[in-house]
Amino acid sequence: MTGTRGYHHGDLRRVLLAAAVRVIEESGPAALSLRDLARRAGVSHAAPAHHFGDKSGLLTALATEGYRLLAEALHAAGGDLLDRGVAYVGFAVDHRAHFEVMFRPDLYRCDAHELVAARQRAGDALHSGVAALPEGRPTAQDPQGDALAAWSIVHGFATLWLSGALPPRVGDDPRAAARDVIHRLFPRP
Repeated sequence: MTGTRGYHHGDLRRVLLAAAVRVIEESGPAALSLRDLARRAGVSHAAPAHHFGDKSGLLTALATEGYRLLAEALHAAGGDLLDRGVAYVGFAVDHRAHFEVMFRPDLYRCDAHELVAARQRAGDALHSGVAALPEGRPTAQDPQGDALAAWSIVHGFATLWLSGALPPRVGDDPRAAARDVIHRLFPRP
């Protein structure tokens, strides 16, 4: 146990968040418990509470990390809305546990400062993709409406993909399928 303790000493928070991701991927957020995470990490039952306070604190940290990762993915996709939409779907598929928690505000502390800031950065990244749309489109005078439409499309597609609700004809590549759907509604000039 001494080798394990030395390993966890400087990075226990990261270890616990990674264990939480695995639990959520396996069984969903309802199955998450700090006691189980402590067991998985090989630390005392009190260790997770020291870092997060309670389950809500842990899920707040996970949602915050998710919004940060989403903002990074959207910015890395470049300025084009289509590419950012595909990146959004890719994020949901690659970070399913984060995605499941991020959009369940009943699970975490919505007013946590770091969470609010991370959520704002992700929202700004999506909005800047909308701002790059051509001016001549019919909805050009309603950027907020365009942002809501874009988010609804990519979030809805990601949710349908993750739940397995899409028809088989969409194929097995979520990014290619998302690109086709998004392109139909927000075509490039």
